[in-house]
Parts: sequence; C-alpha cells; structure tokens
Amino acid sequence: MSEAEASPSRQRILDCAARLFRQRGYGATSLRDIAAASGMKAGSLYYHFASKDEIVIDVLNIGVARVTEAVQTAVAKLPADASAGDLIDASIHEHLRALHEMGDYTSANVRIFGQVPETVREAHIPTRRTYEKFWEKLLTDAKASGDIHADASPHLLLALLISSLNATLEWFDPSRGPVDRVATAFSALVREGIVSR
Repeated sequence: MSEAEASPSRQRILDCAARLFRQRGYGATSLRDIAAASGMKAGSLYYHFASKDEIVIDVLNIGVARVTEAVQTAVAKLPADASAGDLIDASIHEHLRALHEMGDYTSANVRIFGQVPETVREAHIPTRRTYEKFWEKLLTDAKASGDIHADASPHLLLALLISSLNATLEWFDPSRGPVDRVATAFSALVREGIVSR
C-alpha cells in the first residue's frame, strides 16, 4: 500500500513507528511502544497491521521510496544534455538532502535495515533494488562517457558511495553548516578521485 492510499490511522501508526525506529532501533521498539505513541491500545494495531514486521516493511519501503522519488525528480529537472557527471552530482546532493531533511522514514531505513529479520529484508529488497538500479545506470553511463575512470566498477562504486552517504546520519552536525557542503565534497571525490597524480 502506498502512502497516498493509507488511512489517517494507518499513516499515524507508520509515522510514530518510523520515529521510534529512528530513535531506538528495531529491537528496542515494541508494538506496545508504537501503539502508545499512536494513541491506541496495542490490540488496535492489528486492525491495520498483522505484525510488527509488517509495519517495519512499510517503514523501510517508504524511506527508500522517498529518497528514490527525490533523486529521480532532481535528475529529471536537469537539461537533456546534462553530463553523466552532472547527473551523479545532482543525485548525491538530493540523496543527502532527502536523508537529512525528509523526516524519520529515511533515517529509520538506514538505522534499522541491518537489525531486522531476514524475512523483512527480503520483503524490502525489491524496493531497495529499484533505487540501486537507478544508481547503477548513472554510474555505468558515467563510465561509458569517461566521467569516471574506465577501470572503475559501477557495482563497487555504488556500494562505497551509498554506504558513505548513509553514514553521514551518524556524524553530520547541521550546526556546522548545510549538508549541501558535504554533498559538494562527496561529488568532488567521486569525479576527481582522492589520489594525486
């Protein structure tokens, strides 16, 4: 079910769950906690969700879907003749902006993905793969056009890049400046490399 299709009560549950998962993690957040934060009795949650893991899957999917939509929208706004490097720059900037400015879902996704049961990860993987395929195409096109080194592996670069961007949730301090400055630095590293020649 998409966010647009969710009832107000269901959406409130998801919003509260995302906030709790972001703050406490998966294991430390119970159905009772989610119900209390939603202003409901624990049993009332079962009207909307069969289990805690069903809630988690929705939270994970919404988090990645929001980032995917934000990044794809930013890329679509670029001129038709934008270089592959420019597309990567825009994607890096928007990925970080979405992580840090779009609420609990995007942050919760990064925090709890490694904590959830294998069955939850498997249910979420198709949504995650959609976003990964978008990046894989960007990086493959950049390699083909010479915007990144010919011997670079798009698959490994994707893993390095997304892991590094997501890790900013642990260390970035907004009081020291806008996240856009970090995005610009990441973009320069990707396009120029870190080894002087």
